[in-house]
Amino acid sequence: MPRRTSQATVRAFVAEHREWIETRRQAALRQRLPETPFPPQRIELPAVYEAWRVHLAGGTGQLRIREQDELLLICGDAGPPQRLRDSLRRWLKGRAQLILADHLAECARQFGFKYQRLTIRRQRTRWGSCSARGTISLNCGVLFQPPEVLRYLLIHELSHTRHMNHSRAFWECVAGCCPDYRKLDRQLLDGWRRVPSWSS
Repeated sequence: MPRRTSQATVRAFVAEHREWIETRRQAALRQRLPETPFPPQRIELPAVYEAWRVHLAGGTGQLRIREQDELLLICGDAGPPQRLRDSLRRWLKGRAQLILADHLAECARQFGFKYQRLTIRRQRTRWGSCSARGTISLNCGVLFQPPEVLRYLLIHELSHTRHMNHSRAFWECVAGCCPDYRKLDRQLLDGWRRVPSWSS
């Protein structure tokens, strides 16, 4: 609400729009995923066809995560849940940097795009962005999406290296590389529901 708005004005607004507010609240509750168990026993990354079993080995000292085949071995003092959550988030970002760099480079080669570099972030509201200097940023949560949605996101951000807007020319560029982009864009918008609560 704007600053200096009176409480009476706020109450009147809420009363007038109560039905709409309740409808939206119920819709949000229906779409919300249940809290995922923590620590997870398994971490699935469908975008890149990976599934990792998670094993807490215990021990003392600094918390470390080691990859062994398809196993995440977590050694050391896990301490409070937030310590393990932070470690898993760092692992996820590192895994995304390693894997998505290859996917982005291959997609750029296939369609003749050029970009400067890739950064990986962990955001709650954006899947990706492209700066005017050609830096593409991707949300590590995209690893929890279907492979075709990941590919669409890469094409979307690479298309911004040619069109720094969402103009008709931009969408024509996207469509030339990804004809079913409309369906995939809708899936991506709904993709937050596929991101486990521990990772966001």
